[in-house]
Amino acid sequence: MHSPSSLENLIDALRCLPGVGPKSAQRMAYHLLQRDQQGAAKLASAITHTLATLCHCAMCNNFSEEEVCPLCSSGKREPSLLCVVEMPADLMMMEQTQSYHGMYFVLMGRLSPLDGIGAREIHLDRLVKRAADGVVKEVILATNFTVEGEATAHYIGQILHARGIKVSRIARGLPVGGELEHVDSGTLAQAIIERREV
Repeated sequence: MHSPSSLENLIDALRCLPGVGPKSAQRMAYHLLQRDQQGAAKLASAITHTLATLCHCAMCNNFSEEEVCPLCSSGKREPSLLCVVEMPADLMMMEQTQSYHGMYFVLMGRLSPLDGIGAREIHLDRLVKRAADGVVKEVILATNFTVEGEATAHYIGQILHARGIKVSRIARGLPVGGELEHVDSGTLAQAIIERREV
């Protein structure tokens, strides 16, 4: 028996979500149709509304409903510091620490030539223009410590150094409250390499 094409389209559409394969997409589709049609309508409405109202902030490239997002237009931020993160979720994590009060730039990805993601896809031209605006005194690279994240940080660092911009990289090492016996050897090795005087 063949499924109706509208159902097949829904299942196929759900597969665009990360980590959702054919079986998971099928289960989600049947759940929405059989058990939660009201939830399905709400989800569809929310997606449609969000796509129609969100844009990228002209300054930080994060998602925003305004041309300049509330964070960038806040007078309480330190404009001379610019923190570069990969994704909006990374910005949210930085904000939750309540330890950083500068500005941001969200790359919306990381360099990954094998996936066809180059300098253009991560808006590197906009980042360089923003970092060289004469207001920014230091760029803090807070990309992830993955192979792609490290390569992205290295590439951005080289470009900004060549323009005389001060660049730093967030530290890595042991988690707060962590015990040495439970830490992997790579993290411990990095903590030793990046030790500081007390």
